[in-house]
Amino acid sequence: MTALLDARDVRVTSAAGVLVAGIDLTVAPGETVAIVGESGSGKSMTARALTGLLPEGVHATGRLELSGQAYDLAARTPWQRIRGSQIALLLQDPFTSLSPVHRCGEQIGWALPRAGRAAGVARLLDEVGLPSEVAGRYPFQLSGGMRQRVAIAAALAAGPGLLIADEPTTALDVTTQHEVLELVAGLQRARRMGLILITHDLRLARARADRIMVMYAGRLVEEGPAAEVMDRPAHPYTARLAACDPPVTHRLPALPTIPGSVPRPYAVSDACAFADRCDLAVEACRTAEPVLAEVAAGHRAACVRPSDVRPVAAPLLAVPPAAAVPPEAGQLPALLTVRGLTKRFPGSAAPALDGVDLEVAAGEAVAVVGESGSGKTTLARCVVGLERADGGSVEFGGGATGPRRVQYVFQDPYSALNPGLTVGASLAEALKAAGRPRSEVPGLLDLVGLPAAYARRRPRALSGGERQRVAIARALAPGAEVLVCDEPVSALDVSVQAQVLNLLSDLRRDLGLTLLFITHDLAVARQVADRVYVMHRGRVVETGPVGGVLGAPAHEYTQRLLASVPAATRAE
Repeated sequence: MTALLDARDVRVTSAAGVLVAGIDLTVAPGETVAIVGESGSGKSMTARALTGLLPEGVHATGRLELSGQAYDLAARTPWQRIRGSQIALLLQDPFTSLSPVHRCGEQIGWALPRAGRAAGVARLLDEVGLPSEVAGRYPFQLSGGMRQRVAIAAALAAGPGLLIADEPTTALDVTTQHEVLELVAGLQRARRMGLILITHDLRLARARADRIMVMYAGRLVEEGPAAEVMDRPAHPYTARLAACDPPVTHRLPALPTIPGSVPRPYAVSDACAFADRCDLAVEACRTAEPVLAEVAAGHRAACVRPSDVRPVAAPLLAVPPAAAVPPEAGQLPALLTVRGLTKRFPGSAAPALDGVDLEVAAGEAVAVVGESGSGKTTLARCVVGLERADGGSVEFGGGATGPRRVQYVFQDPYSALNPGLTVGASLAEALKAAGRPRSEVPGLLDLVGLPAAYARRRPRALSGGERQRVAIARALAPGAEVLVCDEPVSALDVSVQAQVLNLLSDLRRDLGLTLLFITHDLAVARQVADRVYVMHRGRVVETGPVGGVLGAPAHEYTQRLLASVPAATRAE
């Protein structure tokens, strides 16, 4: 079958050095190829090279063949003619990729001929499952899932044969994620369109892709059929990465992690980039860079010991140790009590909170799950006083909540931290507000697993996981007893997510912390929580021990949430 895309030796360089070190990639009509790897692996940089959207000062070389037409990436490529009509890029966050000052219909119609544009916009909206009136709305008037559907319609307006979707569902809840992916799959089948899916969600890649490519430090380290790569990995990085993905079916005593971090691609030469993090590394790994070699039909890996690689088996926690057994609801006095909480935002047809009751005992971890718009974040913000409830009460240990006793950990630590302050200054500011000395900054950093030298760094110099550790340290600075964590790991790689979840578990054990954990990821809820509250349209529809609710859900809405989790097999 003739490939839609045949890219050879795609290299990306900047003044610092090599960012992507020669990638070969083919996509056939109707095929889905997933590219996985941690942040810094070169996934998004490869996508931008294939669409001519590299930032200034970054250059690509290599040969690109699209629908039989060859192009030299180092030469002047006619991207204005190619982009949109042959290849399109769907970005992670539709709120920032869509123009906030243009109506949705205008943005979809930019790629359509003037004649019949209105009819074309209506057809595309219908194709992505949106009513025609969405054409007259602005992006901020839509939910996250609706915005992503608008972005899909705009990307497909010119009829490209190949779509590159860069983390298209990272910020979406499981049901909306499922709906968006089913939509893309349906459009793909109808149009015989090729799809490159860039994701850090390995369950999603396993369920949706025909082939998986694993990137690390700007290099392709493994590729092959999805089931072969995930079930029989031939590179240690793939095996360790897959092990970090939390299961939704059972709880682990601790999530497996990968020590260290991804090196800068240009800092690695004449060696395996993964050698310093690999427990199978031998001298040969550090004296020459392994080349991709076939280990099975259509399955290649860049490893000198592929036959020694095994899937990393994490032990099950069948019977928790006595110290970890969660208290039954009502056995211990509630530290945090919410009664009849109501909240309606101006102009909203339905209440955000409609009589919510919730209890959290001292030392307990409680998860609140549900779709976007279910009221999870509004509940969390009302608990800490960032939103004022219309009715009901929030009590803390028999009295009102206090800012020092309850602290909030936001989803995006980069926007939560002051970019103009060093890490040390941010932590010192929080300590000062609590009447504690600046000399405690090193201790706070050590508490969250960061070196004292990080106090001199600014947020932009940290990775996403490191920034979230700083945000947690800042929340602990006033001596907080309760951490309200609002989607604190949703934007992190699976390996970094595991590290942060393990950190929260350790802090809870060592400091006696109480956690109220907001998440749309049911696997995360399973690992972090003792009990779970399921919210739908501003109400609690089911609650109980996390194993019971997620293992044998009684409410049809909870059942639908679980059914939307990416399966362990390829979706047909």
